[in-house]
Amino acid sequence: MRLSERIIEKMLVICAAIALLGIAVIAVFITKEGWPIISKIGIKAFFLGKDWTPTKGVYGIFPMIIGSIYVTIGALAIGVPIGISCAIYLAEIASPKVSAIIKPGIELLAGIPSVIYGLYGMTVIVPIIRDLFGNQGFSVLAGSIVLGIMILPTIINISKDSIEAVPKEYKEGSLALGSSHWQAIIKVILPSARSGIISSIILGMARAVGETMAVIMITGNSTMIPESILSPVRTLTGNIGIEMGYASGEHQKALFATGIVLFIFIMCLNLLAKLIPKKAGA
Repeated sequence: MRLSERIIEKMLVICAAIALLGIAVIAVFITKEGWPIISKIGIKAFFLGKDWTPTKGVYGIFPMIIGSIYVTIGALAIGVPIGISCAIYLAEIASPKVSAIIKPGIELLAGIPSVIYGLYGMTVIVPIIRDLFGNQGFSVLAGSIVLGIMILPTIINISKDSIEAVPKEYKEGSLALGSSHWQAIIKVILPSARSGIISSIILGMARAVGETMAVIMITGNSTMIPESILSPVRTLTGNIGIEMGYASGEHQKALFATGIVLFIFIMCLNLLAKLIPKKAGA
């Protein structure tokens, strides 16, 4: 191996090490700051406590955990069918000219700042929900709709690439045996691409769980457990984003502890994106 190649190889190794070091530093920092309050309160009281009252020294994040789950499930219920359908259309049905028009629009969705999504939700989606259901509009439903739109680029792009990666011989063989184009898509192409589609859903879920600004603006930020999709809700990220600016002492430590929960959750989702496809393709 030439000297220049060895130098480049070492530089790439160093870059990879720096990335891992950054993750390790973040993990150590939030654990160092947040774990003492978890130890003091107790894991059960912190995770299952239903009351978040920093002024009284009460820190229970169960309503925020439930809120994050509700909003994420709602976003997936909206984003997954639309995203996968769009991916199928772009990969198997749309003409190159139509695809060339739609694809930049999808990429543009990924580049829009989250605060713009929040403003759209506040000025369009929330008033519509308020008029339809007679409530305040800031709710799980509003957050789910906006997050469902926000995760579309992730689901569409990864699913589309997975569908296009299926060998053409699979489709040609299915058509040769008498299947229609739609039957070939449903029975052959989608099952063959399911590993990538599952990965897109998991990564979209991680995006929904980690979103902050848009969620703060449209969900109502109530620390109560939501009773329905029309109830206001606060997520884990929203809790940190709203209160970190003025928190101090144990209150601040409790927010760092919330960050630990969020960090573990996102890390598990990313690990699933790596592990599940191997099983799904078996």
